[in-house]
Amino acid sequence: MRFQTLFEGRWIFAFLLVLTAGSGYLARAGNPLWYGLLAIALLLILFCLNFFRDPERTPPGDPLAILAAADGVVADITEVEESEVLHRRVKRIGIFLNVFNVHVNKAPIDGKITYLQHHPGLFLDARHAEATTKNEALTWAFEGARATLVVRQITGAIARRIVPWSKLGDTVPRNFRFGMIRFGSRTEVFLPLECQVLVQIGDAVKGGLDIIARFPADPAA
Repeated sequence: MRFQTLFEGRWIFAFLLVLTAGSGYLARAGNPLWYGLLAIALLLILFCLNFFRDPERTPPGDPLAILAAADGVVADITEVEESEVLHRRVKRIGIFLNVFNVHVNKAPIDGKITYLQHHPGLFLDARHAEATTKNEALTWAFEGARATLVVRQITGAIARRIVPWSKLGDTVPRNFRFGMIRFGSRTEVFLPLECQVLVQIGDAVKGGLDIIARFPADPAA
């Protein structure tokens, strides 16, 4: 677990620690109400420690691989018109993250961050059909050797904060932690039509580790 993710939850942990200490002190009087509150506070601390975890992962060595940008379940795979960055028809892989998933987002390819734009919006449930276009979001573009991929972080009904850790112009490797979303949310990866998608709807994936698609092989290779 890296300190950076815990730092993002510092105010949550501070409140829970105060709540734990206070209820523990008052529970000494023997009132079962305070024992119950103490138990709840301890459970919430364990939940938050689990939520803000950030395990180390070693990405596969396949140079044609496109990695999952987030932990979660593949919610949809579709062709759409990407009109913000690429301005052409692409494949979109949407990943839904529940509150028990790792919420750190990882770069799907080696590349330079050439676009970064925040979009204010609503906080619909991340599974809602209109969440992808109406919710608050942060759009990234990673320019790699074979193509530019777009990644969009989208908030949900509970997740209301997107935290960027990288900035425009940074060059990052695959599996690089570029940001996180607090609590349940959605992450989308937009890739060229010629890429081969290797996952199906309902598949569980891990960010920076699992291959979701591959670039076509270089004929000259």
